[in-house]
Amino acid sequence: MPDVFADLVGQDEAVTELRRAAAAAAAVLRAGVADREPALIAAGPASGAAPDGVDPSAGMTHAWIFTGPPGSGRSVAARAFAAALQCTYGTGCGECPGCHTTMGGTHADVRMVVPEGLSIGVGEMRALVLRAASTPSGGRWQVVVIEDADRLTEAAGNALLKAIEEPPPRTVFLLCAPSTHPDDVSVTIRSRCRVVPLRQPPATAVAEVLVRRDGIAPDVAQWAAAAAQGHVGRARRLARDPEARNRREAVLAVPRRLTGVGAAFDAASALIEAAEAEAEALVAESDTAERTALETALGAGGTGRGAAGAMRGAAGQLKELEKRQKSRATRAQRDALDRALVDLAGFYRDALTMALRAPVAPVHTDTAALAGAGAQKWDAEGSLRRLEAVLACRAAIEANVKPRIAVEAMMLALWKG
Repeated sequence: MPDVFADLVGQDEAVTELRRAAAAAAAVLRAGVADREPALIAAGPASGAAPDGVDPSAGMTHAWIFTGPPGSGRSVAARAFAAALQCTYGTGCGECPGCHTTMGGTHADVRMVVPEGLSIGVGEMRALVLRAASTPSGGRWQVVVIEDADRLTEAAGNALLKAIEEPPPRTVFLLCAPSTHPDDVSVTIRSRCRVVPLRQPPATAVAEVLVRRDGIAPDVAQWAAAAAQGHVGRARRLARDPEARNRREAVLAVPRRLTGVGAAFDAASALIEAAEAEAEALVAESDTAERTALETALGAGGTGRGAAGAMRGAAGQLKELEKRQKSRATRAQRDALDRALVDLAGFYRDALTMALRAPVAPVHTDTAALAGAGAQKWDAEGSLRRLEAVLACRAAIEANVKPRIAVEAMMLALWKG
């Protein structure tokens, strides 16, 4: 069985750093100083003297930020590092119970925060920090992994900051964010964390993982890796899911559909509706299961005395569940729409590189002829304006502009050029 870092694609420098840190953490536990001298871990290699057998240059510290573009493997790196910290041998062997349970999401001392809605609230963060302060049940570390830490509200960020400033002796915080820009992670949190920058993996490395891990045919894996622009998860979906390929083809057909104002608005509606349908399909099953489980817990279907009254009193809890589910659906819609915009940006990037005669391979090999025709019609400047329109639409949606308004404005800009 491969070790826990096997699926972290194209990140050799980061893997080396994390392996050394995990080994240093294991040495700290063996030396018995994690509880007696928590400042050693909190301060990391700048703390000065280290106990015998602990290399202070190895870079173990109590708070980390994993940054990189979408698909670079931020959450994969964080989970793998968490497994290495819980590994019996301190290496992330992939075979011991600590590695198995962490990678499987069942380790009692590893808490994963995966935002379902648009943000991570202060209530959730306070409860998490309180639980993380407890002594590890397995005798190693309490590890808190926060995916999409850029979605922390200001109050939630402040609650996390207090825990990072005064960390419990054996608690490690692992944050994932697109960058260390203040819009993603506050300066005060960033200044107390070690940053692990990840890069977009090359298509060849992504294809190799798809072949080795998922058994996908080499030619299909190579195509999917290039089409996904280095995004491992997206490449896997394109290679295995016919519906994902159909959605991509519909998006890449947009440029030739823009024949007028009416066609631009029709294309915008089709793009929005496709994103909504994709999101609904993703969340429908989990929404139904959550509601059924909550209603059962509250006594739905019961015939005993007080059952009807209990359900009437549970209206507030059901309303809160509906609110969370609505927020999750909105996030899923925006994520689906963003994937479509990334594909569209790739098309106009291909047109731009062809207009400039740049010696680079196209992102979308199956629409290279269409991109080439666009390059001749628009020239480099026109291709660049269209690419900028797609990127501006992504930025507007991220800034909470209504998706339909942002997409309609983008389609008009693409038509006008």
